[in-house]
Amino acid sequence: MSRPKLSKTLQTPIYVPQDEFTARGFLTLIGEHARAVTRLEADMNDAIASAKAQATAKAKPHQDAIAVLTSGLRTWCEANRARLTDNHKVKFADLGTGKVLWRTRPPAVSITGKVEVLLERLRALHLPQFIRTSETLNKEAMLADPELAVTVPGIRIASAGEDFEAVPFQTELAGAAS
Repeated sequence: MSRPKLSKTLQTPIYVPQDEFTARGFLTLIGEHARAVTRLEADMNDAIASAKAQATAKAKPHQDAIAVLTSGLRTWCEANRARLTDNHKVKFADLGTGKVLWRTRPPAVSITGKVEVLLERLRALHLPQFIRTSETLNKEAMLADPELAVTVPGIRIASAGEDFEAVPFQTELAGAAS
């Protein structure tokens, strides 16, 4: 007879209250632990915000220097582009300490004006290829009439299920931002 395999992970014990008084105590402890987590998260976010502000302030002179140097380098490269790119055969140049590149951005469509007006204009000009139409299933309507929806093969309505939540009492300070 072979031995049963033991789990390699330790299982956390589950404590079950035996009466309502103990259940109330569980809710109190849950609230205390939840508030401790909230305080830790707030402290962490304060530390992150402070570190970010300090790093941003320290980085500003470097970012300004990069912008000035890049602008000057671009001006020089544009003036010497034909030589640097072998008479425009390539879109980059290796300067030994790094590369400069010219990249073509893809075209983009920008819409100025109301979409409804543009759709009417496109229809009037007989340009339906510029209008996208799409059909989708109306799941909200199916949920509103589930008995009829489930009569269609391929559609089923799943149970909404049930979740358990323990909500300890907590009071917020008047005027406190949340």
